[in-house]
Amino acid sequence: MSGRRRFVLRATALTAALLVAGAGQASARRRIGFLSPLFARDADPVFGPFLLALRAQGYREDDNLDLDYRSANGQMSQLDALAAELVARKVELIVAVAPPAIHAARKATASVPIVMAFSGDDPVRSGFVASLARPGGNITGLTILAPDLSVKRLELMREIAPSLTRVAVLANPATQTSREQLENVRSAGRVLGVSIDAAEASTPAALDAAFGALAKARPQMLLVLSDPLFFAERRRLAELALAHRLPMMADWKETAQAGALIAYGPNLAALAGRAAVFVDRILRGARPADLPVEQPSKFDLIVNLRTAQRLGITVPGSVLLRADETLD
Repeated sequence: MSGRRRFVLRATALTAALLVAGAGQASARRRIGFLSPLFARDADPVFGPFLLALRAQGYREDDNLDLDYRSANGQMSQLDALAAELVARKVELIVAVAPPAIHAARKATASVPIVMAFSGDDPVRSGFVASLARPGGNITGLTILAPDLSVKRLELMREIAPSLTRVAVLANPATQTSREQLENVRSAGRVLGVSIDAAEASTPAALDAAFGALAKARPQMLLVLSDPLFFAERRRLAELALAHRLPMMADWKETAQAGALIAYGPNLAALAGRAAVFVDRILRGARPADLPVEQPSKFDLIVNLRTAQRLGITVPGSVLLRADETLD
């Protein structure tokens, strides 16, 4: 055999080996955990887009991926045990949705990688990471910095109703995210000359009483702070707001679809897609400590014109022109 032919054969064999090795990272069977504070698997608004994004990365459940889904179904006290169960099953990483699940996963392990999909808390202040640029531990992923967004929502409410002087705010005293948002909204209200009347609810059963208390203050609009409980109860919140004739501002597009007047916030499916990218990079060998925490760069403004009509509200053209979507 000539030297040239031996060289070609060796080069071909090496190329094939490299291709097999590269493909093997995605095709080898992997095991990950998914921890949700609220939703059953089939109803989880993050899990569905996340699973689709994983498929685009080459991971398919029951093929090259074992995915252990755990949900507290609103019983937050169960999260610690569920996170420990995932660690005991030797998952390679845990995807944790919202701060309660992230806190539980962090308690359960300091070595298994954790992907925040997403954190409404400031992940540095909460101790999840050392900094956004250099997380430094076993946690990385996405943050939406909810307190800052709540202030932006209050400013939008003032644009919709320039004469706005009194706003009702629904907060969850059980979560750090909600407490921080309320603090920021109160500060912004003082600057804007808007009085803030807050009511609290930490369980679904407390919502009726909270709305009753808010109605007595005779507010002009309602701001619902970002919170997993309020997202899960978004349809009921929209119904209560309409019953009390309160134009409701919220966070997610899905809440506007449920009947809120307006929503401003990140795109949930896009966040889930980015979480899948973090998962892929970690499964391919990247360390969470070296993967900067990401923040969303695009925010959706959704206006529900059906709700506006029912409330007899005319949404300013300046807002409609900026809207990413109007629901007729």
